[in-house]
This record gives sequence, C-alpha cells and structure tokens, in this order.
Amino acid sequence: MVFPERFSNLPVYAFPRLRALLDGHSPGQDAISMSIGEPRHAFPSWLSQVIGDAAEGFGRYPPTDGTPELRQAQSDWIKRRYGVALDPETRLTPVNGTKEGLYNVAMAVCPEEKAGAQPLILVPNPFYQVYMVASLSVGAKPYFVPATAANGFLPDFQSLPADVLNRTAMVYLCSPANPQGAIASADYWANLFGLAEEYDFLVVADECYAEIYRDTPPPGALAALEATGADAERLVAFHSLSKRSNVPGLRSGFAAAGPASTKRMKSLRSYAGSPIPLPLQKASEMLWSDEAHVEANRALYKTKYETADRIFGDLQGYQPPQAGFFLWLPVEDGEAAALKLWREAGVLVLPGAYLSQSVDGANPGQHYIRVALVAEQEETERGLIRLRDCIYS
Repeated sequence: MVFPERFSNLPVYAFPRLRALLDGHSPGQDAISMSIGEPRHAFPSWLSQVIGDAAEGFGRYPPTDGTPELRQAQSDWIKRRYGVALDPETRLTPVNGTKEGLYNVAMAVCPEEKAGAQPLILVPNPFYQVYMVASLSVGAKPYFVPATAANGFLPDFQSLPADVLNRTAMVYLCSPANPQGAIASADYWANLFGLAEEYDFLVVADECYAEIYRDTPPPGALAALEATGADAERLVAFHSLSKRSNVPGLRSGFAAAGPASTKRMKSLRSYAGSPIPLPLQKASEMLWSDEAHVEANRALYKTKYETADRIFGDLQGYQPPQAGFFLWLPVEDGEAAALKLWREAGVLVLPGAYLSQSVDGANPGQHYIRVALVAEQEETERGLIRLRDCIYS
C-alpha cells in the first residue's frame, strides 16, 4: 500500500536543484552543458528507415510483454555478450526505459516484511535517485552504503552487520557505476550473490552503462550468477539501449530475471506498465541485433577518456573512469564549484551532493562534481579545458 505522505519530504530532484542554484546567474562564456547524461552521438543512420517501414504499428496497441522477435533479439544479445542462455518467454521483460523498470521491480517483488520487520533496501551512496524512491514506495527503508574512493567507489556490502543483512530484501547496484565509472568485478558479483543466498535477498543490477568502456568488457551480473550456481531468483538485471545505441528518446530496455520474478513483473506491467510502441519495438529488435554501431560509439568515448586523462592526469585525486561516460572530479565544495563554473566559464555540471544522501552528517558527494562526456569531441574537450582552468588553475 502506498501512502501520499511517504513522499512529502522527498528532496528536490537533482536537475531542478541545479536550476535553482544557477537561477539568476548568467553564463560567463557560451554555454557548454556537461550536467545531464544524455548521449549526443548520432544513432545509426538506418534507424529512421526501420521505424518508418514499421510506422503502421503506431495504429495498434502494442503487446505489453514485447513481441517474440524483440525478446529473441534480447536473448540472443545476452548469449553473445555474456555467454548465458535465457528463455525469452520466461526470463525477459521488455520495459519502456529502465528507469520505469528499476522503480517497478520493487513494486513487483519486494516483500512487505523481512525478518519480522520493515524491509531494508540497500542503496549505494551516491546513487541513481530512482532507487531511493522505489524503496519508499513499497514501504521499505533505503539503507545507504558508502561508495567512496576508500572502497574503490563500490559499496562494501560484506562489511554490513548481520542485523542489517537479515532485514535486507533487495540490493540495488549500478555497474559500471553512475557517477564514478567503477566496475564490479566477477568476484565482487560472486561475493554479493553469496550474501544474497545466505541472507535471502534479491540483487537488482543496473547495467545500462555496460557497453561503454575503455578496453575490457565489464563482467556481467548474469554471467556471475550462473558461474556461482546461485538461484536464478536472486537477480534482476536491467539493460538499456539509451547509452548503448544513443537513443535515450526511444525508451527501450529489458529486465532479465528468474521465472518467478519475471512472472510477477509481467503481471504488474499488465496493469501499470506502458508498452513500447510496435515501430519502436522493431527498432529495438534491430539495435540489439547489431554490434557495428556500438563499437563505433565506444571508440568515440574511448577518445574522450584519453582527452580527460590528458587534461586531468596531473590532478590529485583524479580517478580515470573505467567505464560509463561521467567524470567524478574532486573539488572543495560541489555546489560552489558548479556555480563558479557557470558564472565564469559557462560550463554546466552537477554537484555531487545532488546524487547522494547525507548519513551521520556526511555526504559522500559533497566534495565532487559530476561531468558528462556526452557531447561531440570538440565541445567536450573545450568544456574540460575551461573546467580545468577555472577550478584547478
């Protein structure tokens, strides 16, 4: 049961907070936006034709569970990418963007009690804000686990006390991480699934950045789960086309899970889910089936990693991102740095504290800014140079 008062004290979302911070201040130079993780590389040139050829499908209600062809394309991609065979009928749920799925998975599978008490949902701190609101929506308590430089920007779930783990119903983990770009190793995933088996909880793997990396593909949760032999119901893994294929407006992704979790998610979606329009399902099918455009996209990001390393390589505390398309840069104060950058250099970035929660008076994002490397190379390099000269010179 959801109660309106549960949402009365939610913090303002990150981007309205940023607008409020900068309201009334003019950019010091022509504006360069590096705050939002919206991919701006070109999507495949053939995509418009695919959608156009399937346009008559806009005149029909689309299947909520996705077409068999789409689910097969997703299953085939999982097999190619992770070496894991999943039945597209019983293990896959197409979603209208993974933001929707990451929220609704808690609605579908989180129990009302765990160990006779209010369930806990473990959330890395910093984190994608949907995790927290999903927890609150189902009457669970979000429990924030620091993901800082001290632990390689990945939460140390192993160190949590038994009383916390006993009450844990779900764990959200983003790998590659937003905002830090850290990658969970195969051993990290295996240890997490070991905890899930011991303490009976579900792992929600947000892997929407999994196809953007420097050289080595990030290990996947699905492959780690299979390697450990853990119960298939221990995992729901989310993947998206937004970053992989530069189509954030397509709103297309999927959840891969055990048969029982899949059944529950599909049941909820039949009431509350927004199905992907048929022409966009066809487009999604083609995008999951093609790797050439993904490799070309990855090469563009690799060039920008190298640019960032060159510009910030001498900066104390700089951590070259392993994957994803964000820089997590150390500053004295994130809000002050963001305001200074806008007023003096025209560069728009996000204060790290807007992606974190304060716990015991400490906010792990306070001394960082998040910088999105999503624009074309020339604009990205220009923005990074301005940032360096404004903040670190």
